[in-house]
Amino acid sequence: MQSPNPPLATLGLERREILKLLSVGSVVSASGLLGCAETSQLGPPAPALATVAPRPALTRDFSFLQLSDTHWGYEGPGNPEASHTLIDAVNTINASPLEPDFVVFTGDLTHTTDDPAVRRSRLKEFERIVSDLKVKNRFYLPGEHDAGPDGGAAFREVFGATYGAFDHEGIHFVRLDNVSANSSVGEEQLAWLASDLSRLSHATPLVLFTHRPLFKLFPSWDWSTRDGERVLDLAHGFDAVTVFYGHIHQEHHVTTAGGVKHHAARSLIFPLPAPGSVPKKAPLPWDPESHDHGLGYRTIAEAQGAPTVTEMAFAPRATPSPPQSLEPDLSGQGQLAANR
Repeated sequence: MQSPNPPLATLGLERREILKLLSVGSVVSASGLLGCAETSQLGPPAPALATVAPRPALTRDFSFLQLSDTHWGYEGPGNPEASHTLIDAVNTINASPLEPDFVVFTGDLTHTTDDPAVRRSRLKEFERIVSDLKVKNRFYLPGEHDAGPDGGAAFREVFGATYGAFDHEGIHFVRLDNVSANSSVGEEQLAWLASDLSRLSHATPLVLFTHRPLFKLFPSWDWSTRDGERVLDLAHGFDAVTVFYGHIHQEHHVTTAGGVKHHAARSLIFPLPAPGSVPKKAPLPWDPESHDHGLGYRTIAEAQGAPTVTEMAFAPRATPSPPQSLEPDLSGQGQLAANR
């Protein structure tokens, strides 16, 4: 099966610049750096570091985007503007002065359905909508809403492989699927990951992308990965490990054993409450007066060697209220009753 992420042309990110990005506390997730070659679970391992081309000097500014949990197809009080929120986000990004080199979607692209035909239709609609982004390179991870009901079959039909790895300038990136195998990574993928990491020096910076958190953030809300500790065990000993994920519909940052940094992103459909803050997990009430409804995405801009991380609050356009009905004009003045 062909990987959904084609090789990208080298644009000159130096390793020291990427290390600076990874040291930022609220760094955005990015599923690829320009100049990387993606490999899927069905393809050969990523090329050895010795084959990485010499690093050219940084010649221009660049930026990255992370979008997460868009839930295309959702209908409900959590977001009365759901039918156009994703479209509005695409238009907002396209109209912004930023020129991101790539964007990564960290799962739950669509809202769950038990109808296989509807699931495929939603995935294809999502792909069509985000194809309008003026961003050449787009990377996709499945969420449980996309892949849980069928083990990722529909997702693979539209986007290709659900996991893989690539190298860039001495940094190793891994996309993991921790939703298709019942909230787990699974034995086959763990074996693949062990083999993939075994060829690397522990001095190699390691970045993992997932939908669910790999640590036990709040298991009773399904905010964990059943075998996430085994993934972190495989990454143990690497000098720098960073995990970027979605799923919890809010910004969240934590460092676990061994200095592993975990960063969650906001959703683009509705926010969820802080872990354990309420008895039952449910979308927070929609506030029509809110400037962002708890929604948003992230950018990282690299300008002249200095990274700038920005949380981008986002609000979809409000659907206009129905026209106000006219009462019979009894005054003879032609005025609307509402204006009397």
